[in-house]
Amino acid sequence: MTIALLPIKQLLSENTEFINHADCSETLEMSIVFYANVGYRLPWIGYYASLDGTLVGSAGFKGRPIDGKVEIAYGTFPLYQNKGIGTVICRQLVRLARAADPSIRIMARTLMEENYSTRILRKNGFERLGVVNDPDDGDVWEWEYKYKEKETSV
Repeated sequence: MTIALLPIKQLLSENTEFINHADCSETLEMSIVFYANVGYRLPWIGYYASLDGTLVGSAGFKGRPIDGKVEIAYGTFPLYQNKGIGTVICRQLVRLARAADPSIRIMARTLMEENYSTRILRKNGFERLGVVNDPDDGDVWEWEYKYKEKETSV
């Protein structure tokens, strides 16, 4: 399964291919507001995930790396959940981050429960570090990608 990450551009007017897509409306506007607050710096932006020309999810970085760390977030649109797509989207984000800076620590946060997101992270080489307090979500689990030298691909 090949997923392409399509950049969400800085201005709403530049995102004509996403504006009328029902699954993009909320995240597109949130991304534009986010860019206005933290800046727009490739590759540390938001993306839509495309499978054979069909938008199936979203992904992105929660800003540029700070102190050698960057946080990822991803999701699959409702019609495409439980099909392995989230795992591939997460893998693509890891590849993108490592290509931009192999020394970067790649982080993620989840609710404090075993769920699809925790399984996706484990499949992609993340390990749970512990509990942190997120300003938006309260106490959450924090995860870090742990690259293994013998791995040939992410």
